[in-house]
Amino acid sequence: MERQQSRLATWGLRLAILALLVLVACVIGNRFELIHFGIAVRGLALAAAIGLVAVFVSAAGIIRTLTSNRSGARLAIAGIVVGLLVAAPVVQAIIAGSQVPGIHDITTDLDNPPAFDAVVALRGAGTNPLDRAEPADLAELQTKAYPDLTTIEIDAQPGRVFEAALETARDLGWAIVSTNPETGLIEATATTRVMNFRDDVAIRVTERDGGAAVDIRSVSRVGISDLGANANRIRTFRDALKKKLAAG
Repeated sequence: MERQQSRLATWGLRLAILALLVLVACVIGNRFELIHFGIAVRGLALAAAIGLVAVFVSAAGIIRTLTSNRSGARLAIAGIVVGLLVAAPVVQAIIAGSQVPGIHDITTDLDNPPAFDAVVALRGAGTNPLDRAEPADLAELQTKAYPDLTTIEIDAQPGRVFEAALETARDLGWAIVSTNPETGLIEATATTRVMNFRDDVAIRVTERDGGAAVDIRSVSRVGISDLGANANRIRTFRDALKKKLAAG
């Protein structure tokens, strides 16, 4: 006699698939600018919530199959796996975001941050301003959250450092918008892999004490909090630049 399938296991998998569909819809919608980024972000949170519910329902389904004569353990396991695959990255991002301030304009020089020029025309209407006026305590918030982000001082000729900085930006996959060797300014745009969010970067190389000083500024086009992405981008660039220069 065939065993009856557990409803909990079935619904757990259904919810997990629904969460996956919502996630995919939000990613595709944002990448192709079919929906507003705010809706996409809320949709990701919804997908994660559904995924977590799917995990709990599927877990209950497994218990049900073990304590009764019902089948569906494989469905329940699939529901847990899919639910976790959807929920885990979003929950991880939320946790990371809760540990950093709600800011999106990060620079290594708080007194005189690198300015944008060519990038301004690309940002368009509805993007974050570049005047660093909000919040009023932006510098204080950054200093407290990212005390390691300071001017990079390099014992090398500024021209060589400029070329290395440009190569490093390209190696990281940033789209170069403008370069000016005379002022030492490089402007670029970094695009996130999944959601296709665009953040603009300004790199400034100047002469200092016979060597070079490199300052970086990374600004999100949209969103109040960058979840620490801009600070991590600056760190990645800093480490890659030093490694490139050390390699000769």
